[in-house]
Amino acid sequence: MKQSIQHIARKFPLELLFWVSALILIWYLEPAGDSHFSLCPLDMMGATWCPGCGLGRAMNLLMHGEWIASFKIHPLAGFAFVVILLRIINLIRNIKIYYYG
Repeated sequence: MKQSIQHIARKFPLELLFWVSALILIWYLEPAGDSHFSLCPLDMMGATWCPGCGLGRAMNLLMHGEWIASFKIHPLAGFAFVVILLRIINLIRNIKIYYYG
């Protein structure tokens, strides 16, 4: 039993952990805040425009049912959210196939 748990832990896709964690963090994001934490390299370099700016806040609004406000902040938030959900589903499906046949 212990060996099988260690085997699963070694083969567990870190990408799945990343995407699920990202959606959880986006859920708790405060979109109305004056300042926000950013990992955007363009923002760090002082760029005034970035094609991804507002995507996290827009996805937060989308997850809380505020679709119009989400679309106004970033029109591609719905697309990005669906792509991430589909990737999570695909990774889970791959785990099931790999471990359970």
